[in-house]
Amino acid sequence: MPTALIFGTSRGLGRALVEEHLKRGWQVIATVRDGKALADLESDALTVEVLDTTDWAAVDAIKERLADRPLDLLFVSAAIVGPSMRPIGEADPDAFATLMLTNVLAPLRIADRFVDRVTPDGTVAVMSSGLGSITLNETAGYEAYRTSKAALNMGLRSICARRGDGRTWLAVDPGWVRTDMGGPDAHLAIDESIPRLVDMLESRAGSGGIAFVDYANTLHPW
Repeated sequence: MPTALIFGTSRGLGRALVEEHLKRGWQVIATVRDGKALADLESDALTVEVLDTTDWAAVDAIKERLADRPLDLLFVSAAIVGPSMRPIGEADPDAFATLMLTNVLAPLRIADRFVDRVTPDGTVAVMSSGLGSITLNETAGYEAYRTSKAALNMGLRSICARRGDGRTWLAVDPGWVRTDMGGPDAHLAIDESIPRLVDMLESRAGSGGIAFVDYANTLHPW
């Protein structure tokens, strides 16, 4: 059975990723901030770790506990919207710093520090957004969030270039999904996004290189 380590699975897209991989016969290690978040998913194939992705010591402790457990997929899903409802010139500096820690440094630090646990032909993925594309940015709004996702994409490309290995590196856009973060007006239900997203992950497994790609396996310009 292949093994996935998925960070940020308390609810929404992260939780759906756990459920979909379990349905497909994967062993899943899932991190949650709330220890009760996945209590209803009774499966011998699921291991739950309670973790805040910005708790650096706790993240490293999980890495050590998994020292002998090879991973076929590492996926970091945790993110927040932060001070994105107003122009970035009006953003609270402390809130913006928290946004960048959560959306940029934490997932990149996890990807860089855990990649050696991923099999040589495995996949390292982070949950990005179409809003993180600099090329496609032709509409207003969500300036702080857009900035964090563009920075996440740049960081992932930088790690991939430095590592120079045969793993598959993916910045993943799940589409605009109706979650607590996406809101009620989003185009997609979770079950319209995540199964297709996992199809995409499986189709790209072992391909190597890096891509910025959406749930429908369509490439985005960086």
